[in-house]
Amino acid sequence: MRDIFPIAGVMRQPNIMVVNPSVPARTISEFIGYAKANPGKLNMATSGNGAPSHLCGELFKTMTGVDMLHVPYRGAGPATVDLLAGQVQVFFGGPTATIEYIRTGKLRALAVTTSIRSEALPEVSTVSEFVPGFEASSWYGIGAPINTSREIVERLNSEVNAALSDANIKARFADLGGMVLPGSSANFGKLIADETEKWGKVVKFSGAKPD
Repeated sequence: MRDIFPIAGVMRQPNIMVVNPSVPARTISEFIGYAKANPGKLNMATSGNGAPSHLCGELFKTMTGVDMLHVPYRGAGPATVDLLAGQVQVFFGGPTATIEYIRTGKLRALAVTTSIRSEALPEVSTVSEFVPGFEASSWYGIGAPINTSREIVERLNSEVNAALSDANIKARFADLGGMVLPGSSANFGKLIADETEKWGKVVKFSGAKPD
């Protein structure tokens, strides 16, 4: 990121903590209690070593003290298939991989990982309602070469923020389980720096490595 000048954030999207319906927990508190009563018996699917779903799960383990076996897959698709089959019990998956299964009752959503609830699943709590300070999300933004002029950066930032204020854009992002992420170039730069530091600590603690 040292060679990229941050222009603007675009979208923030939660992961959704979903479980196979065989897991006898309907809230985060119940899940933590069940996991602690059954150490090592819960298998946590991820879409790969070092993937967002993996790091999200490792942050959850760190902040709650639960013990779950990490089972990495090559992508969210195979992870979701085995979750539906009950081969694994929990997955911190993205909305595109899980939301339709949640709506049809094939998977149970315990919480979203952003600090506020998702418009796509307003009835689903956040993890932070049970685990204060927990926040994990995927975010998307726009950058430019480091030598881009301040005038161009400001113009691009203004145009991106104008687009993000459009009701149709907001509705489309909501359909994807996401929310717009407006702000200044400085705001986006701070987000990048803060997230790099935060997840660096999780990676170091968990020993997570990319496939």
